Amino acid sequence: MGEEERSAVAGVDVDDSGWSHTRAWVEGSLRPGERIRAVQTLRGGWTSQMRRLDVERIEGSQGIPGEEEPYSLVLRSFVRPFFVKHAKGLLTREAEILQLLAGTAVPAARLHGVDASAENCDHPSLLMSLLPGSVRLDAPDIERRAELLARQLAVIHGLRVPEGDRPRTYQAWTSPERVRLPESSRRMDVWQRAVEVIRRPPPAHRSCFLHRDFHPGNVLFTGEGAGLTVTGVVDWVETSWGPADLDVAHCSTALALLHGVPVGMQLADRYLAVGGTLSDAPADHLYWRVLDALAFAPDAEKVAEPWRELGRTDLTPAVLTQRLEDYLEALFSRYG
Repeated sequence: MGEEERSAVAGVDVDDSGWSHTRAWVEGSLRPGERIRAVQTLRGGWTSQMRRLDVERIEGSQGIPGEEEPYSLVLRSFVRPFFVKHAKGLLTREAEILQLLAGTAVPAARLHGVDASAENCDHPSLLMSLLPGSVRLDAPDIERRAELLARQLAVIHGLRVPEGDRPRTYQAWTSPERVRLPESSRRMDVWQRAVEVIRRPPPAHRSCFLHRDFHPGNVLFTGEGAGLTVTGVVDWVETSWGPADLDVAHCSTALALLHGVPVGMQLADRYLAVGGTLSDAPADHLYWRVLDALAFAPDAEKVAEPWRELGRTDLTPAVLTQRLEDYLEALFSRYG
């Protein structure tokens, strides 16, 4: 989350219920003479409970010259049972990735601390710096934002990572047996064809560093028009090693759901135009695009919930199912 995410903030005076140990852990990690002044619950996340922590220096305490200004941190805590179960791997991975990205051209948060096993916290938690900017899910500037998303993906994929520091190999988020198809559709043949596409083995590919959950809800922007700039990329718990096509596919699906099929279809072209590399064979590229799209079936509810919290109340299950179906058909028209 970014510092401009004011409209997505609630509960400045969050009570200590359920996080008193976590708060003590955070305060124990602060510099001498500092304390948490205010806590704000951040909306827009699905897997985690996110809090913004505003830190100030206690009046009269002796500080380090140049570090007396108030600042803010972001606390991610896993509270849902499924994510608590997998928290050690997820948060440890994110902590390692944030350290890996420090000093690179990728605008990621700075790691402040992690308690992946909840040894000191009420829930598994990770503490990081607050990035500038905000999530933009509305229509204005979408062409410029899509271009910047493509450029940022190319930068991420271009990172040179020593073999020993590479993240885990990517994992597919669906399979032919796990796909949930819409209960009623006039074009069930489109869905059935899509499932058949992913029955083949994964195509041969050149692997690179992947964010793995790169979409507009995980990118922060500042400015407008020509001054629009990416200021942060967040949520690195799924970072993987795999084909660039998969990251492009994931962002493309999200753009199609948020802004319509044409915007989603154009991202791969934008990515190639800024120097990115995708599968040469149309059938291989189609595989990765369909594999990702079917993970959203039938109504993209996992992402729709936080998107609606951030103001996109127009994204009803019916709208999203229709867009996903139209998107699959467009993929077949171009690559199939």
